[in-house]
Amino acid sequence: MEVERKFLVEQLPDELGGRSRRIDQGYVALDERSGAEVRLRRHGDELSLTVKGAGGLVRVEEAVPIDEATFESLWPLTEGRRVEKTRHELPGGIEVDVYDGDLAGLVVAEIEFAGEQESAAFEPPDWFGEEVTEDQRYKNRSLAVDGRPG
Repeated sequence: MEVERKFLVEQLPDELGGRSRRIDQGYVALDERSGAEVRLRRHGDELSLTVKGAGGLVRVEEAVPIDEATFESLWPLTEGRRVEKTRHELPGGIEVDVYDGDLAGLVVAEIEFAGEQESAAFEPPDWFGEEVTEDQRYKNRSLAVDGRPG
């Protein structure tokens, strides 16, 4: 299970620090009825195939490492359903995604929690903007298919 909150970021802190890695991710399958998705991801040197269930704050997520040949074989199936971003991994488990391509200018911060109680107690830093955890338009699957919300 994944417990995660997501926030828009209007202005990044002057010094992000932490580690940064490029992410290319595409969707092989999206089930509109159940909300389930099957995703390919290149996160730096790590390649994975991930299945996620529907949900907002809490949802099922299972990732399986794959090799380069498998990734390259499946990647064409994601045409028209992709996002490109740079992820900055900050202290405290905060991940800041700066989107590229058609989504350039969009920046979000995400933080995962051990449970719902920890999530409810979280006080976002001042530089976090509007919370969009439950806003389906800001799910990566929606961004990949529909583009940046207006």
